[in-house]
Amino acid sequence: MRLPIQINEQSAEPLYHQIKVQLRALIVSGQLEEDTLLPSIRELAQTVKCSVITVKRVYSDLETEGLLRTRQGTGTYVAKVGDQERDKHRLSVVIEALDQAVGAGKRVQCTEEELEGLFREAVRKHYDPGGEQP
Repeated sequence: MRLPIQINEQSAEPLYHQIKVQLRALIVSGQLEEDTLLPSIRELAQTVKCSVITVKRVYSDLETEGLLRTRQGTGTYVAKVGDQERDKHRLSVVIEALDQAVGAGKRVQCTEEELEGLFREAVRKHYDPGGEQP
């Protein structure tokens, strides 16, 4: 199975974090269903061009979060995630992205009002029928 994970080599965000955030999003959005067999650690490392240790850490962390489970000898699978747990993880993805965006805005000295305006503009862009879709 080939996972739709995109690595931005120009990003300051570590590879580990890029992979983990995207894989978590695929699971909590339901794009990867329960019992889906994931690529082996070695396969995913080759696909995204990173070390085996990086992918092993991602899988281990997501297993600790309850999103993955490993069966000895057969591989790593998407775990059963209940609605309440799915909502918790789904919202944590957004909170993390917002925290990063606000931090970036603060570093370039945006005011709260500017950030709120940018947020409303982004929401409108993604949710209004006539808005531009990424």
